[in-house]
Amino acid sequence: MARVKGDIFRWVMLFLSSMILLFIIAPLAGMALKTGRNEFFGTIADSDVRNSVWYTLRISFTATIVFAGGAIPLAWIMARKRFPGRKVIQGIIDLPVVIPHTAAGIALLGLISRDGIAGQAASVLGLNLVNNPAGTALAMAFVSLPFLVNAARDGFASVPEKLEKAALSLGASRSRVFFTISLPLAWRNIVSGLVMMFARGMSEFGAVVIVAYHPMTAPVMIYERFSSFGLSYARPLSLLFVLVALVIFILFRMISLERRVKKTSEADD
Repeated sequence: MARVKGDIFRWVMLFLSSMILLFIIAPLAGMALKTGRNEFFGTIADSDVRNSVWYTLRISFTATIVFAGGAIPLAWIMARKRFPGRKVIQGIIDLPVVIPHTAAGIALLGLISRDGIAGQAASVLGLNLVNNPAGTALAMAFVSLPFLVNAARDGFASVPEKLEKAALSLGASRSRVFFTISLPLAWRNIVSGLVMMFARGMSEFGAVVIVAYHPMTAPVMIYERFSSFGLSYARPLSLLFVLVALVIFILFRMISLERRVKKTSEADD
């Protein structure tokens, strides 16, 4: 009887899991099947499309690397320090995830426009952050930073504090403990956070379209083609961008798996 109940439970779990996978796969598969070969390769041959995709990847990567310099220390503080208002700060970190991204774009626009604080500072240097790659990078970073901060925080929290305290007691400086113990042991989570931040940034539309409609990122170009020419014209570009994202994720997963296998083999030796 227990075995029968166990089989029913497994089949129910398998069915529910299959429905979720089907929900994810079906729209993407339908988009691929409805995109003609000539339409797809014609989209790839379009220089505007290629420039937009490369621009999106380049700006998202730059934003991820630049903001990681502050996000990783913030994650370490959130993992290791206990102070008044810590939960409030954590809520602030998570806020970009839950607010509408159009609202995030409007908030950023008020900051970086010529009337805003950052905009006025940039104008002194002769820069206009609106409709500028810098504005695009800021919009991407704003909505994607929580993914890196939270992943890195969990990584630092998983590092045993006794290792850090032991190194400090032996005379190591705090910076040396961070770079030789904390950071290497939390590296897997940090890399995962970097990947998620990069991916979230390159897919952002709502904040980017308000802050920097031009130069067009790929998501903005998809919307522009859909609103101007319809579904059939936007579908090939959508498929291309999905495939680019898929290739990037596969490459990152392969690199992560290779690092994991290498560490395991070194530990066995």
